[in-house]
Amino acid sequence: MKIAQVAPLFERVPPKLYGGTERVVSYLTEELVRAGHDVTLFASGDSITAAELVPCSETALRLNPEVRDGFPYHVLMLEKVLQRADEFDVLHFHTELLHFPLIRALGHPAVTTLHGRLDQPDLVPFYTTFRDAPLVSISDNQRDPIPGLNWAGTVHHGLPADLLPFNAHGDGGYLAFLGRISPEKGPDLAIRIAAETGQPLKIAAKIADEDRPYWETVVEPLVRAHPNVEFIGEVSEEQKADFVGRARAVLFPISWREPFGLVMIEAMACGTPVIAFQRGAVAEVMEHGVTGFVVETVEEAVEAVGKLDRLDRRAIRRTFERRFTAERMAQGYVSVYRDLLDGRERQIRPADADAALRVVAFRR
Repeated sequence: MKIAQVAPLFERVPPKLYGGTERVVSYLTEELVRAGHDVTLFASGDSITAAELVPCSETALRLNPEVRDGFPYHVLMLEKVLQRADEFDVLHFHTELLHFPLIRALGHPAVTTLHGRLDQPDLVPFYTTFRDAPLVSISDNQRDPIPGLNWAGTVHHGLPADLLPFNAHGDGGYLAFLGRISPEKGPDLAIRIAAETGQPLKIAAKIADEDRPYWETVVEPLVRAHPNVEFIGEVSEEQKADFVGRARAVLFPISWREPFGLVMIEAMACGTPVIAFQRGAVAEVMEHGVTGFVVETVEEAVEAVGKLDRLDRRAIRRTFERRFTAERMAQGYVSVYRDLLDGRERQIRPADADAALRVVAFRR
């Protein structure tokens, strides 16, 4: 099968540091190539892939100090996709909203994975306008805020089986927080949990520009006030294996409707239990009492820390291997692609192509 993967340009594929969507696109692309498919990746020029790479910016936009606005680069990428659309059996987009008017002009099966949250009022008129566009959700829970869309399937994220090695002991003696410093991710709650349990906490996280005020006014003062808390910053994939694998548990005290939660399966791959708040897709990803504990409050999280020794780290790793490998993810997407090619999923109406082209021309 000839497949186009269209990635955001903010991070390299795979990202050097933080970057959930680009990381998943990389795992999927490489697994599809390994399975014998002919894959073309539209991504930043510094991306690393076994697929054919179509560079759509010189480097990842977030790490390029000369880039002020990512929008022009993404429009140029869509132009490259349009020019080569006839080469592919299926086009797979991971670029949120921008490409939707273009889908009607492609004339080929196209599917979009929605990597973000849907519980935003501004998204309702958008997705209802493009109600016939085939979509993939990354959890069943993600779908709930906007019912009645053209869901081609749910495909949970997956990681290469050998990416993060199993650690049977978790002998670092600390709790871990991994991901991004933002209010909805709950680093302040992680610090509170660590303080109430007396456990050391290590925080490995990205601080985006929009979240810097939250860091400076809320989280950084808490880090300074608690000698048991250490802020490490962003970590690479190589550093992540040691950081997560040696932790007693990963804390995931989110306060938002998490559409999936890649951190949870990264921990599972290492055999490390997760203590996660019951929000969004958490209960869909986690197996309470097996891969960790799903809790409602800080108090329940504190209680869960005292139960960590009851969990079998080998059973956690086995759950990862059964449910969340990149091979399983790629098989799920191939099934979606075949359904599209077989005509089992509704396609965008060809009659709408002229209107779509007018929109693209206007944006140019």
